[in-house]
Amino acid sequence: MTRPLRHYFVRLATLVVITALAQAQVRTPAELEMPRSHSPLSPYTPDQVPEPVLTNSPRLDRMIRDGKLYLSLKDAIYLALENNLDLAIARYNLPIADTDLLRTKAGGSFRGVNTGVVQGTPGGGVGGFGSGAPGAGAGGTTSGAGGAGAGAAGLVQSTLGAGTPVASYDPALSLNAGSEHQTLPLSNLQLNGVPTLQTNTVLVSANVSQAFPTGTSISFEFDNNRQTTNSINTSLSPGLSSFYRFSIRQELLAGFGFGPNLRFLHIAKNNKKISDIAFKDQVIATVTQIENIYWDLVSAYQQAHVNEQSLAFANQTLDNARKQLKLEAIPEMDVMKAEAEASKRDQDLTVARTNLQLQESLMKNALTKTLDNPALEEMPVVPIDQMQPDTESSAPILDLIERALQNRPELQETDIDLANRQISRKAARNALLPSLALVGFYGGSGLGGEVNPVFEGNPANLPHDLPGTWQNTFNNTSPDYYVGVSLNIPFRNRVAKADQYRSELEYRQASLRKEQLKKQIRIEVRNAQYALEQSRARVASATKARNLAQRTFDITKKEQDLGAGSSYQTMTAQRDLSVAELDLVTAMTTYAKSKVELDRATGASLEHNGVLIQDAVSGKVTASSP
Repeated sequence: MTRPLRHYFVRLATLVVITALAQAQVRTPAELEMPRSHSPLSPYTPDQVPEPVLTNSPRLDRMIRDGKLYLSLKDAIYLALENNLDLAIARYNLPIADTDLLRTKAGGSFRGVNTGVVQGTPGGGVGGFGSGAPGAGAGGTTSGAGGAGAGAAGLVQSTLGAGTPVASYDPALSLNAGSEHQTLPLSNLQLNGVPTLQTNTVLVSANVSQAFPTGTSISFEFDNNRQTTNSINTSLSPGLSSFYRFSIRQELLAGFGFGPNLRFLHIAKNNKKISDIAFKDQVIATVTQIENIYWDLVSAYQQAHVNEQSLAFANQTLDNARKQLKLEAIPEMDVMKAEAEASKRDQDLTVARTNLQLQESLMKNALTKTLDNPALEEMPVVPIDQMQPDTESSAPILDLIERALQNRPELQETDIDLANRQISRKAARNALLPSLALVGFYGGSGLGGEVNPVFEGNPANLPHDLPGTWQNTFNNTSPDYYVGVSLNIPFRNRVAKADQYRSELEYRQASLRKEQLKKQIRIEVRNAQYALEQSRARVASATKARNLAQRTFDITKKEQDLGAGSSYQTMTAQRDLSVAELDLVTAMTTYAKSKVELDRATGASLEHNGVLIQDAVSGKVTASSP
């Protein structure tokens, strides 16, 4: 395939991706939409954003039974979609992007959107291999036109939105009115016939102007003047004058056409898509985090259960040893060993219980907006779902990589970012051209007032009032018109030339970043797949070790019951069984979290958990709890 054809197909694929994203655009939460009103005063009155709701969703109360919070994994994810504060913070980025659309429709520059992932919720780290994994913090925003040359991942984006200045597309009305009294001492009486000239002037003027995306700007100016004076040599007092002018200017080179003049709007629309994708990235990161926290909770719950059983057996063995000591059936040394073992297992249980309490706190913190209720803060959390090994092997690695390249939000954001940079490239090229404009205006003037009787021969048909003066102004009896061109050639043109070439460099740099990101995603998927295979083998090995330890314990206990073995041997076998069970719990936790990471790496987290983006946007899950 030749290079032009390859370039064409790449751009076509990018366009298809962007079109698909536009069709899948999420809706801004209704409570955060900018109010709309037909009131003429609406553009001049501030709009208020309602305070955030800090009460937990009713779903949480339905999970509480007998003073405990019972949670399945689905429950935890649904509660996070409704209450997690990371999502609540990121949700504001959607209407913030909408404000850029409103601003750029009027010709203003875009301010940028948030592209980072908020992770203020502790616990359940997100991301496996590589620095590109989400969850690194607030991230930052895309800069507006002409901003500082800062960007994520080493990219520079200071020429984003560069080009010729864009005027306001909102019409503007300017009104000026005033009255002036002026007194001037005169050196002689010949000119005005009075030693001191007094003049009273009333001025009223109006100007309406508007620009259009074609590079056209129009304006209409209307001035009125009424003047009286004490001069006896003035022909009209009061004198009335009126003037109007309609002007038009059309750019022909730099600043011509929709491309450079609507670039801010096009970039803002793309940024809106980026904001939607970034929110999806936030939802994926939060769901992944909740899954990790949940499996950590399950692990802590099972570890505490294993340690409780271990301590119970140690205490039972100690009681039996003390009874046998009274019967002088065993030496005192066996009782001391039993006491030491029971003390060690009591310590292990304390550690396991405190770790469980920590995991419960992390889970409740992740699933609530507020923990002001002391009862909720101290409430135990009981996980319903248990970790089960998956005997089915995952899809082939190449299929997983292909799925990741299609689903990962970072790549989708990069495609739209490249489209924005392409818009800026074209606008920067247009800004290299000289400024050539076709200009013209048409106007008229009118005169009226009271004629001084001293002056004979003055026109008798002059109007005496303002309406008559206006009629003469607009009846084309005194036209004023002009047609011409305006050319501005900046010699050397070094500023525009530097910006244009810089925009090319930034575009090429961003293109390399896309390829780097694709390679990074490939490595992340492979690493997640390898980790899943390793953890599956670890579960199989830990299961065999647990089964062997169980059989060993059963044999030693039977021998002790028959009088052929000692209690110390049985306790040692039971301790080995507890260690093997804890190893299995750890292996199962690692396996479950490996599956979570593989889902994240391939972009399948939301699909596999049945999460709808619009539910995350609204903060209200439509599905019922399982």
